[in-house]
Amino acid sequence: MRPELIEAVWLHGRVMPEADPEHWRQDACGAWMRREQFGREDTDFGWKIESVVPGGAQTADALRPFHWRNGYDLANGSLRRSVTADRSSVPAEKSVSPPRNRSL
Repeated sequence: MRPELIEAVWLHGRVMPEADPEHWRQDACGAWMRREQFGREDTDFGWKIESVVPGGAQTADALRPFHWRNGYDLANGSLRRSVTADRSSVPAEKSVSPPRNRSL
């Protein structure tokens, strides 16, 4: 996959005020991803790219970043959630540093 396309898809990840958007984003399921860990399934923050448009071309508009354990079910048009951000024991006005995930 071309580096330009990977970067364009990364920009679709959710920016959170408590984390540097150059390195951290959340996927549509709320799981944290780390930019440098693209394609890695052996880390807590690895991520992949999946199509969210049936029959869609391999363009940034048809693709989204997902934590490697989450994804998108094209047939049903719904998210597949296995991991989300972990905010347990964190007051609402505080942030977790570094970010962390938990299995659902």
